[in-house]
Amino acid sequence: MSSQARKNPVSINTLNRMKARGSKFAALTAYDALFAELISSAGVDVLLVGDSLGMVLQGHDSTLPVTLDDMVYHMRCVRRGNQGALIMADLPFMSYASESQSLESAAELMRAGAHMVKLEGGAWLGESTRLLAERGIPVCAHMGLTPQSINRIGGYRVQGRDPSQAHAMVEEATILQDSGASVILLECVPVELGQEITERLEVPVIGIGAGPHTDGQIMVMHDMLGVTPTGIRVPKFVKNFLPESTDGLRGAFEVYAEAVKSGAFPAPEHCFT
Repeated sequence: MSSQARKNPVSINTLNRMKARGSKFAALTAYDALFAELISSAGVDVLLVGDSLGMVLQGHDSTLPVTLDDMVYHMRCVRRGNQGALIMADLPFMSYASESQSLESAAELMRAGAHMVKLEGGAWLGESTRLLAERGIPVCAHMGLTPQSINRIGGYRVQGRDPSQAHAMVEEATILQDSGASVILLECVPVELGQEITERLEVPVIGIGAGPHTDGQIMVMHDMLGVTPTGIRVPKFVKNFLPESTDGLRGAFEVYAEAVKSGAFPAPEHCFT
């Protein structure tokens, strides 16, 4: 899909309509203007300016060192290159520790060009989510494996395999939706849990390692190009799409978008049970 082929910019309403009719949408991380242009013009519907830049760009071993200033800088770059995709931006570690700080940090990212902000956590985010939504700031609530809590979780591991934990996650996702979250993102959860949450919620659900039943899929751009940094373990849910391209990087993004929208990705080997 060329940039001219996208008749209207992607919005939250676009994602809601896609969920209603059972159409899948594709999302990828982006951190600069060039890749934002390549990705968004290849048919990817959502760009995430992710704090994963701490690992893939800055050389850290986690997302924790990333600052709000870092996020604002990369948000401005992505905005300049974007060709009609919806842009989400991560609120980085400790930039939303209080409700007032959440408002201030989110406002910075929205001024820089974000269409939505993403926060990591569960039901405890309910009040901050409500405050942001009431003030016109759309929220994506990131649940499951939340990289900013990696030290508390004790490593990168699947969440929600225990029945009580799975039940709690379903309840918390509902609370966040009712608090005003426009999108839920699930990371590293069993297929069955990803399906249950997607079917229960009215808002779109994006998955990464959450099975094929979510409304959308997201990957870190570097992972889907096969350039995961040395020393970082490649997760099970990652697939390198570059070998399938006949048109370099742009072709890889097109292949990824088509695989998500057709339901070919993720395949069973990319999922947890």
